[in-house]
Amino acid sequence: MPTLPWTTPNPAPSHTPAYVMASRFVLRSRKDVPRFFLNSLKAWRQVRSAPGAFGASLVAQPLSGTFLTLSAWESRDALYVFAGTEPHRHIMETMRPTMRTATFTFWEVSTDDLPLTWDDARRRLDTQAVADARPGPAGPVNG
Repeated sequence: MPTLPWTTPNPAPSHTPAYVMASRFVLRSRKDVPRFFLNSLKAWRQVRSAPGAFGASLVAQPLSGTFLTLSAWESRDALYVFAGTEPHRHIMETMRPTMRTATFTFWEVSTDDLPLTWDDARRRLDTQAVADARPGPAGPVNG
């Protein structure tokens, strides 16, 4: 399981909130894994110089077609600016059809709690995936 360890693009000030996002992408087919992995590396290079990024990590599980991201940001706005900037925006648009499921979860921590752990992120992603799978008025979110 290739893991890109926690990287700190910008030092986080002490005792301030950080906005956290964890994501899990499960691909429809293993044939999409090489392209998704290469795009993940492009996004990884981008996050390493993104304004407002306090840290990030990536786990690739190519045999199961699963990729996980974990990142901490100075604000929700900083995360959204990153997501809307190239190459990340183009990657999201072109890879969306290859997803069987995509799960996202967000929370806040103190910058004193960085770097984040994968145990906590996986637990939160599992909880979110269950919530996303529950049918609501519009049906399941993922599926």
